[in-house]
This record gives sequence, C-alpha cells and structure tokens, in this order.
Amino acid sequence: MTIGERCLIGDGVLIMDSDAHALSVAGRHHQAPLISPVHIEDNVFVGSRSIILKGVTIGKDSVIGAGSVVVRSIPPGVIAAGNPAKVIRPL
Repeated sequence: MTIGERCLIGDGVLIMDSDAHALSVAGRHHQAPLISPVHIEDNVFVGSRSIILKGVTIGKDSVIGAGSVVVRSIPPGVIAAGNPAKVIRPL
C-alpha cells in the first residue's frame, strides 16, 4: 500500500489489499489470499467510514465521499462517492 503526500484520511476508513480469505471452505484453510496493492496518490481526501478495496488507485487531488465503497480505480482530480463509488464531477 502506498499513501502519497498531504493526504487526508477520515476516521473509520478501511483499506484492504486482499480479500482476506478464499470463499471455498477448503481454500479458507489452505490458500493464501490474493494480494493486490492499493495506491492513494498525493493530495487525496478520503471521507470517514469509506472502504477501499484491493487493487485500487485513487488519483492525485481526488476526493472520496464519506461512506463510499471504492471497488475500481478513481482518476485524478475528481469527486467520487457512493456504493460502488462513481465519479460525481471533476474538481
């Protein structure tokens, strides 16, 4: 996981770089989770209680609305929010 300079991350934000466990019963006990890094670029503001899932990049200068679930990468310089998070508008 990488977090850029001058980022603001609200309280209760969950950042996941893996699924934590396999879905199958056998896999939960014998397989390591698939890890995919998260990148939060410079000047990003992540609102409280947001969830950022594995493999996501949040572009420079973007804002993630409180309570959002980020499942796909977010481009630079936008406001994104919702479940799943979608671009609302450019900044």
